[in-house]
Amino acid sequence: MRLLCLLLWAMALPLSASNIDLSTVPAREGIQLTIYNAEDLTLVRETRTLSFKQGLNPLQFSWHNTLIDPSSVSVAFLNHQEQLDIIETTYPHDKPNMLYWHINSQHQGDAQVEISYFTSGIHWQADYVLISNTAETHGQLQSFVQVANDSGEDYENAQVRLVIGEINLVEEIKALAQNASEQQWAQLKSQAVQREMREADDMMAAPAPMVMGEVAEAGAAVDAPKAIEKQGLGEYFIYTIEGTETIKNTWKKRLRSFEQDKVPLRVEYRYRLAEYGDYLARLYVLRNDKDSQLGLTPLPEGQINVLHDGGKSGLQYLTQQNLKYIPMGEQFELNLGQDPEVKFELIKQRVDRDNLWMQLGNGTVYKKVNGGLKFDFNSQVAGWDEQIFYQQRIHNYRQQPINVEVRRSYAGDVDFYSELNAQLHDYRTVEYTTTVAADSQQDLAHQIVEHSGYNQKNQRVQLVNKNLKHL
Repeated sequence: MRLLCLLLWAMALPLSASNIDLSTVPAREGIQLTIYNAEDLTLVRETRTLSFKQGLNPLQFSWHNTLIDPSSVSVAFLNHQEQLDIIETTYPHDKPNMLYWHINSQHQGDAQVEISYFTSGIHWQADYVLISNTAETHGQLQSFVQVANDSGEDYENAQVRLVIGEINLVEEIKALAQNASEQQWAQLKSQAVQREMREADDMMAAPAPMVMGEVAEAGAAVDAPKAIEKQGLGEYFIYTIEGTETIKNTWKKRLRSFEQDKVPLRVEYRYRLAEYGDYLARLYVLRNDKDSQLGLTPLPEGQINVLHDGGKSGLQYLTQQNLKYIPMGEQFELNLGQDPEVKFELIKQRVDRDNLWMQLGNGTVYKKVNGGLKFDFNSQVAGWDEQIFYQQRIHNYRQQPINVEVRRSYAGDVDFYSELNAQLHDYRTVEYTTTVAADSQQDLAHQIVEHSGYNQKNQRVQLVNKNLKHL
């Protein structure tokens, strides 16, 4: 564990061992952790009150056995700024985990200082629990955040802020520092720290806490409920946990973020080979917006467990999956996999070939009709149309109707015939939807015509009309 010590000497004469006056190390008065998950960085800001004497005051800071980035360490004076001045910062060659600030003071007495730095090894992650009601029209959504500390340092009674979204600050200093020297890199990171602090201090006034929740800590009893304030700043959001938390090294702490009892959801069935695989996927579809009693902030990425309230049969576990970052207002879906109560199969009924074109040995190409008009031993097929007739069969064994969407992509020059009111999702993908009544079967007939060889003119799917060509 790091031995963080602040040793303050005051002297009126040039620095020497006989003139050093060691003062008592003051306790931290406040500490704030701002955890940037994406970059494994945490901005630490701690305040202490130190006693200064007029003259030169060396201030020592050490970070043994921690993941603190020494190039990011900086100090600022919160009062008496006009009377306190940092003359230089030195890194003793024989003490690689220590630095000294040499501070010239015109002030005699106490002053409050803030030390800030980046450290690594502190992470947070979100996890969710969704319990759908019996009718699968609403769900109870619970959200938690878990903070893990492997930085080498205990942080007691710290204000904890959790950052989600795009952090341009870190990307900017990375780009600037690609060809920078060690000294320039230290300066860039120091400037970045100061800029982040100014931006955070200028943040909009916080709204009232949204929800309350329990706090559970390894090895400790459950504390009083906490609120998490959520604030927007630029392209990212900061979650500020109400009050203070003790985040000990090697410990994890789980905090409730919010709970909403009636979040609307709908059930959809989709066939999308590229997205879900070669099966009909059953989905819960939700939206992060005000109408869903959500939408005040983005939902951070994390893991979600999905359950269903089966009434008399109790809770049924449905799935666990990763949830991506969900911006405000965006729809999101939970893939429940295949439904054993819905049978989905594509039946190929017939394949025909027509519209043949032949090529003679001399290169002449002509259309073959009723056996053809010309022939020689070097003749070969130059073009043809292949007609394939399908039934998309859906059998719904459930006791309620289901909505089904099917997307199928075709390569080459293809005409699509159906009575399905199909639409083009893109230039090579056909999409159609249907509702299958409870405990019933529905067959969706369609035909594709693939133009090959000499007959192929394009690379696209064309919806020709609503009638099957030759079925």
